[in-house]
Amino acid sequence: MTRILFITSNRLGDAVLSTGLLGHLTETCPGARLTIACGPLPAPLFRSVPGLERLIPMPKRSYARHWLRLWLDCVTTRWDLVVDLRNSAVGRLVPAHRRVFHAKAARPVHKVEENAAVLGLSPPPAPRLWIDAAARAEADALIPAGTGPFLAIGPTANWLGKEWPADRFARLASRLTGPDGPLAGARVAVLAAGPERERARPLLDALGPRAIDLTGRTDPMAAAACLERAALYVGNDSGLMHIAAAAGVPTVGLFGPGYPTIYGPWGPHGRAVTGSVPQAELLARVATDPDARGLMDGIGEDRVAEAALSLLSNRIGRVTSLRQG
Repeated sequence: MTRILFITSNRLGDAVLSTGLLGHLTETCPGARLTIACGPLPAPLFRSVPGLERLIPMPKRSYARHWLRLWLDCVTTRWDLVVDLRNSAVGRLVPAHRRVFHAKAARPVHKVEENAAVLGLSPPPAPRLWIDAAARAEADALIPAGTGPFLAIGPTANWLGKEWPADRFARLASRLTGPDGPLAGARVAVLAAGPERERARPLLDALGPRAIDLTGRTDPMAAAACLERAALYVGNDSGLMHIAAAAGVPTVGLFGPGYPTIYGPWGPHGRAVTGSVPQAELLARVATDPDARGLMDGIGEDRVAEAALSLLSNRIGRVTSLRQG
């Protein structure tokens, strides 16, 4: 029996972007038994991976004891393949027939492409999600019955400097779901992690009864099950943005001081929108003041709406052509 150890990120977005490589392994090594090590936050996303034998969440411990714990968990197994996207000592010190490691690309490329290079895959396999029945049942409970296609918004990020102003999200939602919008009459789901709930509150208040409040109410798997029902996702550069794109939802990602070339939403239904202020200028402001504000102010509502309309038009055109075919 083939056994594979897959070590991926503790960060949600990076973990999602590694799922294309993982999916390739599940398809090309049928019957293999997989052990997946990752951070506690993204762990739910891996619980239904085909062939999963063991899922090892790795909460950080002082003196890097989380790595010692992982080595102790894995050293007694003879691995046929170790795929180590953390480039860790564990990947080198456990017994293995073959081992491959993440290496930073010589030039800026998307993280999906960088991950694919670990196994020399071209074209790179797209990120994917294995959404299970339990998560879909959670989504049934969280999204009111009778809710049609809805707009999903992720107004927060892991850093305040990457958050587009809440009032702009509110005006964009009104524009897209108003009487003349492409999603006329649609409700608006707002998603954020529990600690970010208060930062999402101004948007929820502005939306009023149209809002579906999912802030702090989902783990990543349940969020994926909710997002796969959305007509469109608009959000800051965050793990939720990557979940939406991997779920196949038309996704608009907003980037100020972030790196859209490396971390833009992957796939033909993703768009990265940047602002009028050059990234280099924004990063220089951060270097001077790590708490700098207004870094996303250069992203205008018209540009975001244009990207959203383009994605929605493409999706509607594709659905229409499939029906006619």
